[in-house]
Amino acid sequence: MNKISRTLWVGLTGMLLACGNDRTHLDNPTSGEITIASDESFKPLVDALTNAYEGIYPNAHFKVDYKPEQNAILQLLQDSARVVFATRKLNDKEKEIIKSQKGFQKAQHIATDGLALLVSKANTDTLMTLSEVKSIFEGKIKSWEELQDGNTTGLITLVFDNINASNLNFVMNKFNLKSIDHLRVLSAGSNEKVIELVRQNPKYLGFIGVNWISDGTALRSVELSRGIRVLGIAKNDQPAKISEYIQPFQGGLEFKRYPLHRELYLISREGYSGLGGGLMTYIARDVGGLIIQKMGLLPTTPYPRQLEITTGNNF
Repeated sequence: MNKISRTLWVGLTGMLLACGNDRTHLDNPTSGEITIASDESFKPLVDALTNAYEGIYPNAHFKVDYKPEQNAILQLLQDSARVVFATRKLNDKEKEIIKSQKGFQKAQHIATDGLALLVSKANTDTLMTLSEVKSIFEGKIKSWEELQDGNTTGLITLVFDNINASNLNFVMNKFNLKSIDHLRVLSAGSNEKVIELVRQNPKYLGFIGVNWISDGTALRSVELSRGIRVLGIAKNDQPAKISEYIQPFQGGLEFKRYPLHRELYLISREGYSGLGGGLMTYIARDVGGLIIQKMGLLPTTPYPRQLEITTGNNF
């Protein structure tokens, strides 16, 4: 081998070794660190899932950015977040953006969630029809006394976490709204602050992701639930009985009986078997579904329960 050939060989070998060493630094399903993003309305659930996964795999670490859903999806498109929790799949334009980057995208439906409507305990109005909710957003109903069963007086003020977040986006898409400029709307900054504002003012109507108050065993969830009421919503305009009013908890989410249910997706742009894929598998096949269920949402894949039946001698 002449000197030039030897130099080329050494250089090529060094490049291959360097590539091999770089590959060892890639994350895998049980170790590494990645950034994921989520709408803030799902913070309790996302915290529970990522903390549990890190507990099983100590070398796995998630940096979670909580922000309005539109911003979270933008972060995915910019390739600064590997995985996103969102209430919708990517649209065709967003898919094209990732495709133009020679990227990969996959969406996994993980749960059914409910948008909870809250009032202060000082407000005795706890029932509302879906058409009444729509009429409020259309500006046809402006005061509490205009409701069928309205007991409170005064103008209705709508309280959301953020104008660009999933809670308001869901309502606008649900009722085909183009603008909310004609409404009395407050942007509280977070779901937790929505709860605080509603608790203090009986004329406020708040909107939050139900997982903030649906984990009955969590002290924080119990504390947040104090001083507020969760409205029951009926699909029919003239409900014949009280049982037609459904709340956004598991019983109401099952079979999608709650009128303001919505879907929760995990969207990944991971093109190899990495930490994002490990989390998706954990949610789809392992106890991730049990965590979702404990948080009060309805998991797409329920955690399998095995029953052992022992019969007596007389059977």
